[in-house]
Amino acid sequence: MSATRIRRFGAVLAAAAGGTSILLFTRPSIAGNDRGPSPDLVRSQINDSKAVVPSRVVQESALIAANNSNPLDILVIGGGATGCGVALDAATRGLRVGLVEREDFSSGTSSRSTKLIHGGVRYLEKAVFNLDYGQLKLVFHALEERKQVIRNAPHLSNALPCMTPCFDWFEVVYYWVGLKMYDLVAGRHLLHLSRYYSAQESAELFPTLAMKAKDRSLKGAVVYYDGQMNDSRLNVGLALTAALAGAAVLNHAEVISLIKDEASNRIIGARIRNNLSGKEFDTYAKVVVNAAGPFCDSVRKLADQNVQPMICPSSGVHIVLPDYYSPEGMGLIVPKTKDGRVVFMLPWLGRTVAGTTDSDTVITLLPEPHEDEIQFILDAISDYLNVKVRRTDVLSAWSGIRPLAMDPSAKNTESISRDHVVCEDFPGLVTITGGKWTTYRSMAEDAVNAAIKSGKLNPSNGCLTQNLRLVGGDGWDPSSFTVLAQQYVRMKRTYGGKFVPGVMDTAVAKHLSHAYGIMAEQVAIIAQNEGMGKRLAHGYPFLEAEVAYCARNEYCESAVDFVARRCRLAFLDTDAAGRALPRIIEIMATEHKWDKSRRKQELQKAKEFLETFKSSKNKQFHDGKHK
Repeated sequence: MSATRIRRFGAVLAAAAGGTSILLFTRPSIAGNDRGPSPDLVRSQINDSKAVVPSRVVQESALIAANNSNPLDILVIGGGATGCGVALDAATRGLRVGLVEREDFSSGTSSRSTKLIHGGVRYLEKAVFNLDYGQLKLVFHALEERKQVIRNAPHLSNALPCMTPCFDWFEVVYYWVGLKMYDLVAGRHLLHLSRYYSAQESAELFPTLAMKAKDRSLKGAVVYYDGQMNDSRLNVGLALTAALAGAAVLNHAEVISLIKDEASNRIIGARIRNNLSGKEFDTYAKVVVNAAGPFCDSVRKLADQNVQPMICPSSGVHIVLPDYYSPEGMGLIVPKTKDGRVVFMLPWLGRTVAGTTDSDTVITLLPEPHEDEIQFILDAISDYLNVKVRRTDVLSAWSGIRPLAMDPSAKNTESISRDHVVCEDFPGLVTITGGKWTTYRSMAEDAVNAAIKSGKLNPSNGCLTQNLRLVGGDGWDPSSFTVLAQQYVRMKRTYGGKFVPGVMDTAVAKHLSHAYGIMAEQVAIIAQNEGMGKRLAHGYPFLEAEVAYCARNEYCESAVDFVARRCRLAFLDTDAAGRALPRIIEIMATEHKWDKSRRKQELQKAKEFLETFKSSKNKQFHDGKHK
């Protein structure tokens, strides 16, 4: 038996020992001496609707096996969009890759975005008025990447029309010309052409749009297109795709120190703690990539306590309102707020998300929105709507920390950028930070290129991620939900213990299809065959079956992992999420064999997490402004 076959057999045994479902395929061990699988094999593994990711036991074993004499090529620290993008890019180049994340994939900034995949309309405005070629390049690049994100994850992203209301004729001309320039810059990456609508047409498209604002009458609106996504599910999809491509990805695993080679003074690995078991181990790598987002300075300080900071943290707050605030399929832009920012109001997963703010903040694991920031957003949108804007309508409110990057070699703070920075200010430690969600793929490509150069690595092929469908995306189309609606039923357990069939209604079928792509049938099978077809919360399409599926197939290890990142209930409706927790924990306890103490701990942690989402129930104070 060849060495590769022995390793494959060992991986299957390890998975069986961990009590996981049988792997429907296996891939060569990450710690082996052979190169990774061919690009065609990687694509077929990722696109296989029956593929199952390796268990946590297998992934942790692979990281432990990466010792000093047989290190990984790259160890990634951070499981946000950029970190998971780096792991996927490197693994598909045939490199041996590991990734560790202290909390959960997308637990930080990557799950707290505006949910837009955009080129940056206001960056284009700055580029034109300031004659800033750097800003223009940023827009060109982001528009190219926008199209690729939508192409690579079609089930999790889509084009969204956004309306810019105009209250005098100068605004009509100004925004029409500006957005036509946006179309022009997009070129072949254009989603749809922008166009002008009259005041009457605008009111028909957006019924809650005010016909008068500050004593000015609506003259019309200019509608343009950007992309929209389910951010944390896209991030989790990146992690799962990287795992299927051969990377050993491990969430709830924290880097507690970096390992240095005393002779060369180079970083050659990390000491890692499994935060679920408390177990500590060393993982060695030729290059360590620091993709820890707002926390990247903390990682850099593990290499050098006196290192110059490169992160200028900025807080972005968003709120979620009921669906009647905006029509399905049309967003609204408040082009100028009192502090000069743009505020978006967008339909998202059956509700309306509005934001964002931009203010200085301190870096913390669980940032909380301040009441004045929530009021700022309510103020900004209330001038443009004919519906009464009430604080009591806020279903959820959250804050995310933007890691605005400053090149540590720069001499002044003017180098703070919305673009990304890649640097190696300590041998063997490549840091990637800054940028934005839309450009995660190219950021990852730049980081991997820098890692290859730093470690003199030998990839078997070039970057493949420009055209690489994520898990669930290959073979999916917008009508895929009809298969679920026609072929499956939702078996629901009654209070008496009997199972009764329920229809797989359109709302649930569409949700499953968009959230899981071609993998949605596996969720539907659990709902039908295991009696988990009941909704987790009234008025929302999330099913009990999703909890079981995510625990088995998506490295979902805690109640918060599910309620915040696998389904988006915490972000959509904090109170509904709280009511769903007992059933979520009951199902996860069965899947992960939790004892009574762990169940109690999970409930407490989840409640504390939800308290940081300032819904109307959790508001800090009320000044009577938006009653």
